[in-house]
Amino acid sequence: MARAVARYKQNRLQQLRGFCYAARTQSMSKAAEKMALSQPSVSLQIKALERELGAQLFERHGPRIELTHDGERLLEIARPLVEAIDHLDDHFATARESVEHGAVSIAAGGSTIQYLLPPFVEQFTREYPQVDVRLHNVTGKAGLSLLRDGEADFAVGPMLDASPDIEFHPLVTYEPMLIMPRDHPLARKKRVQLKDIAQYPLILPPKEQVTFRVVDMVFAQHLLEYDIRLEVGGYDVIKKYVDLGLGISIVMSHCVDDSEQFHTVPLKRWFPKRTYGLVLRRHHKLSPAAQKFVHLVL
Repeated sequence: MARAVARYKQNRLQQLRGFCYAARTQSMSKAAEKMALSQPSVSLQIKALERELGAQLFERHGPRIELTHDGERLLEIARPLVEAIDHLDDHFATARESVEHGAVSIAAGGSTIQYLLPPFVEQFTREYPQVDVRLHNVTGKAGLSLLRDGEADFAVGPMLDASPDIEFHPLVTYEPMLIMPRDHPLARKKRVQLKDIAQYPLILPPKEQVTFRVVDMVFAQHLLEYDIRLEVGGYDVIKKYVDLGLGISIVMSHCVDDSEQFHTVPLKRWFPKRTYGLVLRRHHKLSPAAQKFVHLVL
C-alpha cells in the first residue's frame, strides 16, 4: 500500500509539472520539449489530472491552450510546489554556501549592462572578489524566461507588463531624446514637432526591443509614416551611424552625455519616460550572494 501511495504522489508531481509548463508556454508541445517528453504523454498527464480533480484546466484552441478559471486557481497553488521541488538542489546549495563563495547571475539588456550596472558590479566585486558574477545579455521576454527558469537570480531593466509572479523595484527613470549631428537641418529648428522627425530616416534598435515598439506605437497614434534607414543593436552602434550622418535616432537619455558631438532634443512630450529597476521572482528565496547584490543595488 505504501508503494502505491508513493507511486501516486510521484505521478501527481509529474502531472503538476506538465500542467505548469503548459500554462507557462500555452502549448502542450512546448511543455513536452521542456520536460523531454512526447507531446501525447504530457497531454495524457494533464487529462488525467483534470479527470482526478474533476475540473477543466485548459480551453483548447487547436495547438494553443488557455487557462480556465479553475486552471488559474490551480496554477497559484501548484507553481510554488513544482518550483520548490525542481530547484531543491539549488535551495540546498544556497543554504550551505556563504556569501563570500557564492554566485550571482543577472539578466539585463545591452544598454543596462553598459550604462547602469557597471558601478554596482565594480563595488560588489571589490567587496566580494570570490563571488562568481555572471551577466546574461538578454532583453524583455528572454530575460523573464531566464528569471522564471531559475537561470538568473534577478533581472535589471524596464518592466512594461505587470505579472503576478514578478515584482519590480524601480531604480532610475530616463527621458527619451532625439539625437542628430549638430549640422542636421532639425538642429536649426527652435521647436521640433513629431511630424518633422518623421520626414528624416531613423536608426533604431531591432523590432523585438522596447524602443522600436514604442516608436512605432507613437507614430501610429499620430497617423504618421516614418522611414527606417537602419536597424542595429546597441546604443553605441546607433550613435556611430548617427554621427556618420546616415539618420537620426530616438534613444534614452542615459546613453548620451555632453562630451558627444550630437544635437539633442527632449521628446517626453510624445514618448514615455522609461523606468529601469530590479526584477525579482515573487516569493523566491535568493542566495546569500544574490541578496547582498540586491541590497547594494536598492
